[in-house]
Amino acid sequence: MVRQQILRGEFAPQQRLHEPFLAELHHVTRASVRAALIDLAGEGLVERTLHRGSRVRVVPVAEAVEIIECRIALEALCARKAALAAGTREREELVSLGTEMTRAVGAGDVGRYAELNQQLHQRVIDLSGHEIARDMLARLNAQLVRHEYQLALRPGGPKKSLGEQLAIVDAIAAGDPAAAENAICEHLRSVMRDLSGPA
Repeated sequence: MVRQQILRGEFAPQQRLHEPFLAELHHVTRASVRAALIDLAGEGLVERTLHRGSRVRVVPVAEAVEIIECRIALEALCARKAALAAGTREREELVSLGTEMTRAVGAGDVGRYAELNQQLHQRVIDLSGHEIARDMLARLNAQLVRHEYQLALRPGGPKKSLGEQLAIVDAIAAGDPAAAENAICEHLRSVMRDLSGPA
């Protein structure tokens, strides 16, 4: 509930998260909300201050870059394993995702493209079958959603990113683990450069 609202940007960075309001909004007890906020603090999405409550945590650009550096290692592992594990049905599914991403960019639908982008990366992670990497990436990726959406809003951002994403799809669909690893590394390095550079 609250996690998804943060990830969708319904709560702004530094916004106070009032327990009574959230309890009423979601028809749950304050104790349930408090427990959820503690969990979100553990994920790095919320910061809790004694006697001051909880706020949506701001992820500074420098920290976001470090998170992407960690993602490169983990997602490269997943891409390699996905290329080896994917069967015909899974490869067709990835190609279909790539087609949908191309349509979204052609239609200028940034929101849909961002959603499909997340789906693609998640599908690669799932196909890898690597549970430890999946758990670690879930925590890391949750902290980057806002930054990545902002990048998608930059002029030309989705069009540039699309070619990188399609290279990942093509490599896994071809069953080429080295190419899949290289494609995902190149894509995430590009994201890191864009994040570090001027808006």
